[in-house]
Amino acid sequence: MEKQLILISHGRFCEELKRSTEMIMGPQPEIQTVPLLSEEGADDFRQKLATVIAESKEPVVFADLMGGTPCNVASRLIMEGTTFELYAGMNMPMVIGFLNGALTGEALDYGQFGKDNIQHINTLLTEVASFEED
Repeated sequence: MEKQLILISHGRFCEELKRSTEMIMGPQPEIQTVPLLSEEGADDFRQKLATVIAESKEPVVFADLMGGTPCNVASRLIMEGTTFELYAGMNMPMVIGFLNGALTGEALDYGQFGKDNIQHINTLLTEVASFEED
């Protein structure tokens, strides 16, 4: 895998998202997680994240929430000259899309892919039922 994925979040959400993705895609030892734990401050998180980014080849970072401490710390690193891609609002489709893109060599707009996979199932079911009645 050329690009390396780093998941960052408040609490252990990033670790659990990785684990949930592995239920579908199998073990993903190349995905790194950096949680902001409740006993840590922004400086502690910054040190952890900066270390993981420095050890990664072409890092792509998915953050849980725009405007939250993990995303803000990552944004500050970019503003200070560290080079990596940063996306906020991560979800499982984004992670799976990243992995599939890496396997196929296909470029993917991670943000758009994540958005496109958010569906209101009730509406879809209504549309299917309407189609079947015709």
